[in-house]
Amino acid sequence: MESIYLRELGLADVASLNQWRNTKSTIDCLGANFRYVDLAIDVKWYENYQNNRSNNVRLAICCKQSNRLLGAVYLLNIDWLNRNAEFAIWLGDVANRGQGVGKSATELVLDHAFLDLNLHKVYLTVLDTNEAALRLYKKVGFQVEGTLIDAVFKNGNYRNMIQMAIIAKRAK
Repeated sequence: MESIYLRELGLADVASLNQWRNTKSTIDCLGANFRYVDLAIDVKWYENYQNNRSNNVRLAICCKQSNRLLGAVYLLNIDWLNRNAEFAIWLGDVANRGQGVGKSATELVLDHAFLDLNLHKVYLTVLDTNEAALRLYKKVGFQVEGTLIDAVFKNGNYRNMIQMAIIAKRAK
């Protein structure tokens, strides 16, 4: 496993994110639908994020040794009143999957959510077929809250999404 650190996404990261977003096998693991996205669109997406950072935290997952971008982890739609946020993660390079990078990044962002941002709950949805992600989320303390039936249409079929959450006091 590579030792990692998190930092805010920068404009220089957008080209890598765009390449991953245009890799169908990567998007097939996520709840998002695959669509070809031009680099200019992702640059605008990044600029929009920069203008609306108050309710979203978008972090790059980087290798400590090489500073290479490995993926991204997000806290989205932060609700400051109810102290919750949506979690999302993706590793762009298949070679980085199954190496502990996702677990380390998830633990780091949960620490940030609960210890720095004073959030109470972090929730996510995951494809019911993404067994590696489900194992990871359960390992770090997320609990299943329910199933969203036929929630997304992927590769010609409707797929269920599993709703999971972790509460601050259960995080450690």
